Amino acid sequence: MASIINSKIPEFKVQAYHNDSFKTVSNADLKGKWSVFFFYPADFTFVCPTELGDMADKYAELKKMGVEVYSVSTDTHFTHKAWHDASDTIKKIQFPMLADPTGHLSRAFGVYIDEEGLAYRGTFVIDPEGAIKIAEIHDNGIGRNADELVRKIQAAQFVATHKGEVCPAKWRPGQETLKPGLDLVGKI
Repeated sequence: MASIINSKIPEFKVQAYHNDSFKTVSNADLKGKWSVFFFYPADFTFVCPTELGDMADKYAELKKMGVEVYSVSTDTHFTHKAWHDASDTIKKIQFPMLADPTGHLSRAFGVYIDEEGLAYRGTFVIDPEGAIKIAEIHDNGIGRNADELVRKIQAAQFVATHKGEVCPAKWRPGQETLKPGLDLVGKI
């Protein structure tokens, strides 16, 4: 299996539900900013609203970091609106909810389940140049944690702006980083 890390996002154009309206979102909308694609199996399910609610709680912090969030499922934009109207948890969402009923995006990111017509739980962080910097795929019974995603994005943004430095495990902004070199080999 080939890695998609550092590959460019595919061209796409999909419908979305966002701020009480329908709109078109394309790969061009991602240019020049950090983005998160947050794939989940389906609206009106069980683990999905817990994850989307968690992401909604972190959305203001992510926006301050210059990050836009795009949730994606194989539902239509009409279904996203109906779920938004029906669920108090989903009403908190302020980020675009992308519709992928054809599975084009889900297939392009490697999360599509052919037998079910649904997506696995996939999280992808994309840099301002359109390169995938973080790719994480979960089985559908395993929910994700938005706090950890924020930490990973902070590390990706730090590495992007501090050439020659890397972030160790559990790194947080303001903590010490590493400068890989021969002097560190066997010393950590």
